[in-house]
Amino acid sequence: MKNEDNKIKEKELSVKSKTNNLSMIRDFVYNAATEIGFSSDVIDNIILAVDEACTNIIKHAYKSYPEGEITVKLKYADKKFTIIIMDHGTPFKPETVPDPDLQSYYRQHRVGGLGMYLMKSLMDEVKYVSVPGKYNQVLLSKNLNSALR
Repeated sequence: MKNEDNKIKEKELSVKSKTNNLSMIRDFVYNAATEIGFSSDVIDNIILAVDEACTNIIKHAYKSYPEGEITVKLKYADKKFTIIIMDHGTPFKPETVPDPDLQSYYRQHRVGGLGMYLMKSLMDEVKYVSVPGKYNQVLLSKNLNSALR
């Protein structure tokens, strides 16, 4: 394991809500997760969860409006890596999304709609905070003790 003092404490990236900016977000998260020392499998899972969250923001919060702002903050403290994704679009109510019936989903050959399920499956903690008229936040956390290489 690397020296704690050399690891990131906090980093931030802001981009416009365009799908072509997703690669910049993925690279940003990848570099930080690598610096911390996650295994490549865990990094892939973290990036997939972040990608799902940002894609949902672009599609649903901003309804594909390309000039919306997405801010991604990365925090590392107390053996916990947290990704905070903030937007100023339409609020999201996670309690309105039921857990999927994966067998039914597969039988119906559905595409899309598994973002929430994936995020919850891939991360140790997923939280949503919405302050109407101000901002929305998705907080994705991974505990370092269980995921370091």
